[in-house]
Amino acid sequence: MKATLLVLALLVTRELGIQMAETCPVFYGIFGTLAVGSKLLLDISLNLVHATQAEKVAFEKIQDCYNEAGIESKILDLIVMGTITTSKECIHYAVDTIKKDVTKLLN
Repeated sequence: MKATLLVLALLVTRELGIQMAETCPVFYGIFGTLAVGSKLLLDISLNLVHATQAEKVAFEKIQDCYNEAGIESKILDLIVMGTITTSKECIHYAVDTIKKDVTKLLN
């Protein structure tokens, strides 16, 4: 389920052509609304990124899985997300991407 969520979020952000600095808040916002379990909040979050109806249905299915799994699963996923986000590799990638973007702006 974690892999599915990540792949879907990356597909949404990639299709929209959003830069990494903009995708992180979007990704975590949508991930948060999935964990909260509110379809209304999820729809609002997905409308902000102009998600298609098919993407909304897919995210709603993921949210249903979260709701069925219960609070323990949500907490474990939060721990996994925190671990990934603060990993050396993820931070290194983010810093490198920002450096490249700043270099492009300055040139």
